[in-house]
Amino acid sequence: MKIAADFNKREVVHSESLDWIKSPMAGVERRPLDRIGGEVARATTIVRYAPGSHFSPHVHTGGEEFIVLEGVFQDEHGDFPVGSYVRNPPQSSHKPGSDDGCVIFVKLWQYQPDDRKHVKLRMDTMGSVADRNNPGLSITPLFKDDFEEVSLLHFEPNATASIDAPSGAELLVLEGDILESGDELVKHSWLRTPIGTSLKATAGAKGAKVWMKSGHLTDVQNQIARLENA
Repeated sequence: MKIAADFNKREVVHSESLDWIKSPMAGVERRPLDRIGGEVARATTIVRYAPGSHFSPHVHTGGEEFIVLEGVFQDEHGDFPVGSYVRNPPQSSHKPGSDDGCVIFVKLWQYQPDDRKHVKLRMDTMGSVADRNNPGLSITPLFKDDFEEVSLLHFEPNATASIDAPSGAELLVLEGDILESGDELVKHSWLRTPIGTSLKATAGAKGAKVWMKSGHLTDVQNQIARLENA
């Protein structure tokens, strides 16, 4: 299966407008944003767990990264409420589910194969640093290595920010709205820009919080090859 699989193209998906698609596990539904592969895939997805639903225990051969958007996500490692940012590296395992139901944004098979660093953060409790180049923008660093960088961007009302993204980028609007290259991105809208681009985003009257990831798109073909050889 291929969804938004041309990484040379700009992609915008307003996820709240998509229908929910049943997964193989009862009570778990998905809204695919991009995908290459079958049930095991390099994928970016919004996933909804009904109350009391759980996936079977499994190993994340290619790693898993997620944000809790609604409710409380749970596994044997703990409870993860709204605002949690988690990285489960390649070869990690768990049994995910939710007693009361939840919605998460999740990315699979987008790691470097030797990455073994677990990350568990509460973004809503972390501080931010003002961006000296963009008045009205502050940044909460979430993760950075030689391969990629992940941050939470805080836009003040009507603030405009110019952001270089030479290695491409992905954005997910968590709160508020922004206007970027003529596209209005509202809550849970997702944007992927190709390598060699830049971003110029203007927040709406209530400001915005936007998750941003960059760097990983330079390795897409290797990610796909590792998936096919797994």
